[in-house]
Amino acid sequence: MATSTPSNLTATKDELLEYYRMMLLIRRFEEKAGQLYGMGHIGGFCHLYIGQEAVVTGLEALRKEGDQVITGYRDHGHMLACGMDPKGVMAELTGREGGYSRGKGGSMHMFSSEKKFYGGHGIVGAQVPIGTGLAFANKFRENDNVSFTYFGDGASNQGQIFEAMNMAELWSLPVVFIIENNQYAMGTAVKRSHADTHLYRRGASFGIPGREVDGMDVLEVREAGREAVEHARTGGGPFVLEMKTYRYRGHSMSDPAKYRTREEVDEIRTQSDPIERCKARIMAGDFATEEELKEIDKEIKATVKEAADFSLESPEPDPKELYTDVFADISTPNMAAE
Repeated sequence: MATSTPSNLTATKDELLEYYRMMLLIRRFEEKAGQLYGMGHIGGFCHLYIGQEAVVTGLEALRKEGDQVITGYRDHGHMLACGMDPKGVMAELTGREGGYSRGKGGSMHMFSSEKKFYGGHGIVGAQVPIGTGLAFANKFRENDNVSFTYFGDGASNQGQIFEAMNMAELWSLPVVFIIENNQYAMGTAVKRSHADTHLYRRGASFGIPGREVDGMDVLEVREAGREAVEHARTGGGPFVLEMKTYRYRGHSMSDPAKYRTREEVDEIRTQSDPIERCKARIMAGDFATEEELKEIDKEIKATVKEAADFSLESPEPDPKELYTDVFADISTPNMAAE
């Protein structure tokens, strides 16, 4: 697992503060979502991203206009990093009309064509062939966009992922496969469920290059991501990034996480927390004072409270919504471009 040893990578004051803000927004948002779930305002499944914030933050820094993002069900952090409105995300969690899927998708199924965010998918690994398809569309249209396709260590054993990787390399598709290895999948340690625990080698048999990354360090993520994205964007084909990260909470809100010790979680929090590591860089560079960082936290908490209030004030969907979005209107202009 990642340690607290700092890398030699550097970033500007503005970059570090931007990454700090985003990771803190994701953390505070997820903490509030956990509270709302406990109060009964969020139903169904809810998978929190607490601890993994550096992965999506570091990679989002490399995304350009038109690049797509797709992930699995641990997806709230990806939505926020893409620039989706926290109010719309939280309202979808509470099943309200003001949510991104008008209250019909919940935690696992939100989308934004404007932000090129293609979900949130509840079926383990099902997003990977779709992400590969997005990359195929990019190549077909002869643009230089890249598909950022996220999945977890548990999903990495799914057969459809290998099928997608085979096609991606065969057709040299611009896709970065990002494995968020948080060590436990649903609750089984990687070493007990994977014959090869080096998941960055998942594409090796197809000739896809890969790299293992300290996913608890936002600058390490950004640097490794730069290599992968450049490879894909310039015609090199797919690339696999294994982000060694860690989730502090259970698999979902209903998981007591008894398969690991409290000491293990506390050690990771103390030594490798991505937000604290970013904060240490900010302080070391004299880019902000402790009081200024507390003010940032205060602003973010206000943003999250506003989102939570909106999510509870927004009305529930009209029952007629049951019959919408069932079929696609193929007569809609530019439908194929979405």
